[in-house]
Amino acid sequence: MQPDFEAITPATIEWCGAIPFAPGFGDSYFSRDDGRAESAAVFIEGNSLPQRFEALARGELFVVGETGFGSGLNLLLAALEFTHRAPPDAFLALLSAELHPLTRSDLARALQRWPDLEAFTSPLLQQYPAACPGYHRIRLAPNIELTLMLGEARQMWQQQQACVDAWFLDGFAPDRNPEMWSPKLCQTLAKRSRPGATLASFTVAGSVRNALAGAGFEIERKPGFGRKRHRLEGRLNGQWKARRIRRGHALVVGAGLAGATSARALAERGWQVTVVDHSGLAAGASGNRAGVVYTTPSGAATAQNRFYQSSYLHALNWFDRHRLAELGIGAFDGVVQQLCNPRQRDRMQRALGSGHWPSEELERLDTDRVLLRRAGFLQPAAWCQLLLQHPAIEFRQAQLLGVRDSRLPSLQFDDPCIAEADATVLCTAMPPEAMGRLPDQLPLRRIRGQVSELHATPASREWRQAECHEGYLTPAVDGLHCIGATFDPYDDELSARAQDDRANLDQLRKFRPDRWQELGGAAASIGGHRVGFRVQSRDFLPVCGPVSGTRNSAPALWLDLAHGSRGISGTPLCADFLADAWTGVPGPTDRAIEGALDPSRFSLRRRTGPR
Repeated sequence: MQPDFEAITPATIEWCGAIPFAPGFGDSYFSRDDGRAESAAVFIEGNSLPQRFEALARGELFVVGETGFGSGLNLLLAALEFTHRAPPDAFLALLSAELHPLTRSDLARALQRWPDLEAFTSPLLQQYPAACPGYHRIRLAPNIELTLMLGEARQMWQQQQACVDAWFLDGFAPDRNPEMWSPKLCQTLAKRSRPGATLASFTVAGSVRNALAGAGFEIERKPGFGRKRHRLEGRLNGQWKARRIRRGHALVVGAGLAGATSARALAERGWQVTVVDHSGLAAGASGNRAGVVYTTPSGAATAQNRFYQSSYLHALNWFDRHRLAELGIGAFDGVVQQLCNPRQRDRMQRALGSGHWPSEELERLDTDRVLLRRAGFLQPAAWCQLLLQHPAIEFRQAQLLGVRDSRLPSLQFDDPCIAEADATVLCTAMPPEAMGRLPDQLPLRRIRGQVSELHATPASREWRQAECHEGYLTPAVDGLHCIGATFDPYDDELSARAQDDRANLDQLRKFRPDRWQELGGAAASIGGHRVGFRVQSRDFLPVCGPVSGTRNSAPALWLDLAHGSRGISGTPLCADFLADAWTGVPGPTDRAIEGALDPSRFSLRRRTGPR
């Protein structure tokens, strides 16, 4: 069992003019003489990146790994060099670990002296995460992405499955920060390296050279920069050669939140995508008038809880990148979470005290309420429609009739014009019965939910924040508030029922009597309702991964389903996980989260017991 990730403590900084200094380590973040020139000489030239980037062909991948993100200067310079020299269709993946990240304001101050890096510093600062442990994906350009891993370097790289082409070893000096240069970390880095991978560092300490040599790197001292006499270069045994990313034709079955996000992620990776759904776009539970963007904070950074947090933060970046607030199909003014019982209050107290939820994300309002500061609500159907507006995505309305084989699937539709694909993902509410034994492996259940739509009143039109209690309510969309939802795992009734509307209103009256009264109290006017069926797994996590269990190559068939009531927040991260795995680029999730989502986890537990 993998250990939980530890809470993150941001860096404490003192400023020496424009140079950030870490008093706890007695070291600066970059040279006082010329930090940029030193970074270029040691890390960019030390890994021969200009020549290697120029030699890349279209559609080839290059991966840079780093052991100390610091100010981000090294990786931003690599991004700039890649933009100038690599072909436009090549892809650069940057991965960096950081235990004590700078605050956003300190990072902005550190980087403001290099205005020519603005094209990268601007998206970095806009997407820069609060100090939450785990992986954070930052898109610097359409073909340049950074995965910032907040945590201890060895643990972060052990959880990473990337194969690195060039390493930046850039922690504070070995005598002040020995963990960043330990033999165990060096061995981990060697395991994450491709044959012929290179490394560069400013330090030539004997302990570092010995640790790297012991891990299999050939080490050489080179002339240093400025006042430093030497720097270090290294290479792993083997012949290095570039690799191509994978692209092809993808088939996405299902046009709800999971299908639409998966299709968009694949299209943005260069795939041609056909989306198929027999009922149309967002016709199921994804078609509610409004849905709440939220998560449930926890004080323990287990894989399950980290998925909830990571997927929520990842989704917020998607919403910001697609400008949902500007387009008027989403609003992110915070979500108030009502703590309805002692258990919820205790859980929230642990989350607030854990350090896993910084104040930028979570704020206590009073004893019974907290605020998810960047959460909000959106219109799911409009979001799905926006996602599918991409030239590489085609939508076809057709019925899936059967899947002959789950390993080498042959899918039959009632539309013969739907062509076979290089890879297929099922994003349907439930796997089709035609998949034979697969439904027996997946302990899924359908949950009926009825949402009530209430006419806005002059008082309720002033609401700006969605609220969660045992149910939820949203601000008005087209003059109607969404109130809900019922939870009926043993009910298959498709028609809406007046008794379910009363249940939703009774629940609102119990937990938010002031809101109930502002809606008109007993005279509240119901303007509509909608029944949907959410699918949930036994452990409440989505099912996302290959049916075959193959991870190292694009498999024939994946599943991305069972998002339950968290589909708005959970689907973007699963979509990027899928698209990155199919394309062959480093993913946005750690190995423990991927294992927690794996479709085979249930059968594995039956064989081995709980993990």
